[in-house]
Amino acid sequence: MNLRKWFFLFWSTMAVGGVVTTIVGSVMQWSDKSFGFMGLEAAGFNAVMMALVGLLFGAFSQMGFFAYLTLNYIALGVIRKNYMWNALQAYTTLFALGGIGYLLYQDRVKLDNNMIFWALPLVLLLASWVVAFYKAKMTNNNAFIPTLFLQVVVTMLEAWPSLRGEESNVTAMIFMIIPMFVCNAYQILLLHRLLRKEQTADSASNAKPAV
Repeated sequence: MNLRKWFFLFWSTMAVGGVVTTIVGSVMQWSDKSFGFMGLEAAGFNAVMMALVGLLFGAFSQMGFFAYLTLNYIALGVIRKNYMWNALQAYTTLFALGGIGYLLYQDRVKLDNNMIFWALPLVLLLASWVVAFYKAKMTNNNAFIPTLFLQVVVTMLEAWPSLRGEESNVTAMIFMIIPMFVCNAYQILLLHRLLRKEQTADSASNAKPAV
């Protein structure tokens, strides 16, 4: 990963975060007039603010993504067996889903929602499964568990303020989790293409010219 490719991934992830956050926020604002900064009469102002927040979400998502890549590199160097590291990630993913469901169950009265404690983990698992399936299909089966881990565990860590903050509510969860999830999915599905292009370019530059 050279600097040019990293810069492309950085600004494009921020752009994805801005677009997705604006769309999600606009839909929520349209369905709930209490959502937003100044109501529907200031929809343009809200759209700009949502886009700016989305850019921050994109940058934060990339920090989490590269933190996971660093963790993955270190773990493979320490454990040295890919299947053991994948098994640990699978266990952690299931534990995280159960843990977040339990925490939301405890807060169901404050959140004023009796379904969120099982609906959120289930929807997150299904959506992550789809992303991991396509990642494995585009690369290899070894990418399935790491992608699932990224989409579940890393997304939950990035969206933690909306889950356990003093002002946490279902609206805040949706507004933060969806952009984070999409940004992570965008990065993991794009990563192998960027690396493949770089490897192809290096191979071409090292090839000897025909005589």
